[in-house]
Amino acid sequence: MPRRAAATAPTPAPVRHEVRIASLHGHRYAVRLRIERPAATQRVSLPAWIPGSYLIREFARHLLPITASQGRAARACRQIDKSSWDIDCDPRRPLELRYEVYAFDTSVRTAWLDGERGFFNGTSLLLRVHGQEQAAHELTVHAPPQRRDWQLATAMTPVQVDARGFGRYRADDYDELVDHPVELGTFWSGHFKAGGVPHRFVVAGAPAAFDGERLLRDTQKICETAIRLWHGAKAPPHRRYLFMLNAVGDGYGGLEHRASTALICGRHELPRHDSPASAAQVGDGYVTLLGLISHEYFHAWNVKRLKPAEFAPYDFTRENYTRLLWFFEGFTSYYDDLLLRRAGLLDDAAYLKLLTKTINQVQQAPGRHVQSVAQASFDAWVRYYRPDENTPNSTISYYTKGALVALCFDLTLRREGRATLDDVMRAVWQRCRGGPMTETDFADTLAQLGGRRFDAEIAAWVHGTDELPLRPLLQAQGVQVLDEPSQLAQTLGLRVDDGPGVRIKVVLDGSPAAAAGLAAGDEWLGVELPAPTPRGAASGWRLNQLDDLPLYAGRARQLVALVARDQRLLRLPLALPDKSTTWRLAPPGKADAAASWPGR
Repeated sequence: MPRRAAATAPTPAPVRHEVRIASLHGHRYAVRLRIERPAATQRVSLPAWIPGSYLIREFARHLLPITASQGRAARACRQIDKSSWDIDCDPRRPLELRYEVYAFDTSVRTAWLDGERGFFNGTSLLLRVHGQEQAAHELTVHAPPQRRDWQLATAMTPVQVDARGFGRYRADDYDELVDHPVELGTFWSGHFKAGGVPHRFVVAGAPAAFDGERLLRDTQKICETAIRLWHGAKAPPHRRYLFMLNAVGDGYGGLEHRASTALICGRHELPRHDSPASAAQVGDGYVTLLGLISHEYFHAWNVKRLKPAEFAPYDFTRENYTRLLWFFEGFTSYYDDLLLRRAGLLDDAAYLKLLTKTINQVQQAPGRHVQSVAQASFDAWVRYYRPDENTPNSTISYYTKGALVALCFDLTLRREGRATLDDVMRAVWQRCRGGPMTETDFADTLAQLGGRRFDAEIAAWVHGTDELPLRPLLQAQGVQVLDEPSQLAQTLGLRVDDGPGVRIKVVLDGSPAAAAGLAAGDEWLGVELPAPTPRGAASGWRLNQLDDLPLYAGRARQLVALVARDQRLLRLPLALPDKSTTWRLAPPGKADAAASWPGR
């Protein structure tokens, strides 16, 4: 095919990677790395984690043996730790390394390859050349000869590529090189502009009923709304943007990058040609997908450019600790659904339904009284990505509670009438020049725009564990805060897998289930009820699902739970509690219809 090249092709970069398909069905990429001016002892390494996903993932475990050469002379690679190698060489001659990488992880964080699709993040494939991280880098991806129908999509700057997207790309440094994931395959593709900037959306695995034009229209509205929030009528900081969505049987997730995002969703969440006009009417799955798109796009500002000072620069070898994920993930989680409302994709009722879910998730986690969102941010490396049966009791999500902290700041600022959180976000961006940020930057900006110090609120909401003042702040906006009966599992303090049988996953601290001695891993087989009269007989019932309990318990408030644990049968006395409640938010009444939030 004819090749498209830049008007004046730059000189070859001093660090150049080439990626080929080694084996489609063996799930292996082949990589060649050429270093024009190596050090006498050249060290290379593969990152241990990927920015945006705060867990050491040890990507080097999928890297197959490295060979090194200078011309025809082989050079020995000495492994010095779990993901680093040293090569002794002649610094006057180019050094070439060759290796393969096993790629069979469908997540957005790593790499995938089979006969239908390819995908990779640079952190999974591309070695870092120590001492030359700031040099220009090139990536060449070769088209697989056995799949001539495949295309390539990436937001990296093209140098010389063919009509299908295969060829040479360039990055200013290593950080940029690994911040542009690559999608390969026979994906659907569409384009639009937002803020005058070209945007592209590619979807792998879409079924025949997929309505791509609907997804483009709705995504364009989200992007334009986000750009207006940050810049008004000015252009965004990225010159192009790419959405890469992998539609699968069942899945959900996203990972942000500076000019793109990798997404995964269930195929049933995609819009279809026969879908209703309203996004809310299409179904919860599509609204969830739009919220994910909104979340990751907002990250193009909030964490990819405006970022914790501790992330400048990234250290790819170890954990990068910060106490600010409540701001970068939590505030992004606040705005993701709010932007859907402002873009006209949701009405007030649909937006408040989403907010209700977030509030109840936080209020139903005892861990909110144990851990602050600042501490949750710091502990992300060992807690958030490694949940267990005690997680709801010991931790709080910096996503969900962070979103509620953002809500509290926004509604407090609006009530006092000097500014909104939108104003604060823009001002922090200007103050930090779209770069590294500290908590002091946020606190000082709040004080400047809000007309007073907010140190007490930061101490209580960010660094404390007391309840947030959600009810009065929402009611001040005219939002109706209604109390409704909880689901039975929440009333008992349980999270379970139903059917057939009741398998307990979580027991919440301070709950009736905890008082009875129920534990994660128990199989709740049935219940035994006391005799209704002194001469009567006790009765027993088998539980097939938790919702059977009210049927068999009737008016009884005391019963015995029959439980199987480690092949033992246990009889645990259980006191049934009075009904508990959860929140439901409803739009303002007619008298409050003029309230500006959440519409703008």
